[in-house]
Amino acid sequence: MDAEDFRQIRNAVRTLVREVVVPLEERIEDEDRIPDELRERTAEMGLFGYALPEEYGGLGVSMAEDVELAFEFGYTTPAFRSLFGTNNGIAGQVIAKFGSEEQKKAYLPRLASGELIGSFALTEAEAGSDPAGLRTTARRDGTDWVLDGAKRYITNAPLADLFVVFARSDPEQRGGRGISSFVVDARTPGVTVGPHDKKMGQAGAWTAEVFFDDARVPADALVGEEGRGYAKALTVLSRGRLHIAALCVGMAQRVLDESVAYAATAKQGGAPIGRFQLVQAHLADIHAELLAGRAMVRDVAARYDTGEDTSIGPSSAKLFCTENGRPRRRPCGAGARRPRLPPHHTGRALLPRRPALPALRGHQRGAAGDHRRRAAA
Repeated sequence: MDAEDFRQIRNAVRTLVREVVVPLEERIEDEDRIPDELRERTAEMGLFGYALPEEYGGLGVSMAEDVELAFEFGYTTPAFRSLFGTNNGIAGQVIAKFGSEEQKKAYLPRLASGELIGSFALTEAEAGSDPAGLRTTARRDGTDWVLDGAKRYITNAPLADLFVVFARSDPEQRGGRGISSFVVDARTPGVTVGPHDKKMGQAGAWTAEVFFDDARVPADALVGEEGRGYAKALTVLSRGRLHIAALCVGMAQRVLDESVAYAATAKQGGAPIGRFQLVQAHLADIHAELLAGRAMVRDVAARYDTGEDTSIGPSSAKLFCTENGRPRRRPCGAGARRPRLPPHHTGRALLPRRPALPALRGHQRGAAGDHRRRAAA
């Protein structure tokens, strides 16, 4: 994609996120859903297919461009990106990378337009990225496949029009071998979606269980080579890890912006708390880790695009960026524990309901008391 074209797309996404989605965060939190008008506007902008190939109606962004958009998506409630994330990511990418030409033509244009929502059905009660516990089966019956099993925590399942399902097609194999992937219409008899899960955070991002009871699909529902489904899952999950890392960078930017604004207005002892060194130290830590996370994600994305590293780098980036800002022990003085500020980003606006610096007042009071005691001594 031309650099100027992408710059315009990124700017349009930034405007949508900050001027439209952010003001809707409280509503999304309270209603636990993305408003229909926001879904329509998102589809009109082409965001349901930004990472899908251009020849099938998508924008065809590279990984380096994908993470730049994810920086913007992360600035608001994760539920917003979740709505179209499976179309561009783990569900859509399986079809785009490994599907037959007929499958690509049948599904990708409608995924890219937002007409369909795809869902990635891998996780089970005893299996996730480790396939050893995968219990869902696929057996041949004539020219058809019959699926039996249950999936858990499946993103967008209550909204899905199709599922990319991973099932063990060869019961004699163990681990990642003998697992195949299928495109399954959500209306297929025998496919049942449970109620959406009640989660602690990310209101508006729906997950649910999906059950397959003698769900019969035609032979052409098989994606790629039989028994190679797990390798496909690993490929798209690696791209997804890097995308999640970039989302967390966007969240960290929001936390920093909200924190600086709060520190400039909240007062203690007649002065803004941002004037106190301890508060400044917290903000400096957040900023430094934000810069490190953004640089890491961009570097890994560049190496992903060249094929130099499509596995370890994305995993490391996700580890680092998702852990940023969490409480940890660091040397401070004579072995003291320095308090760290965890970012609160649960799908609602950070302020005023959930200020990003609620604990700093207490930290500042304690520091001020220490200073007074030392002065008196």
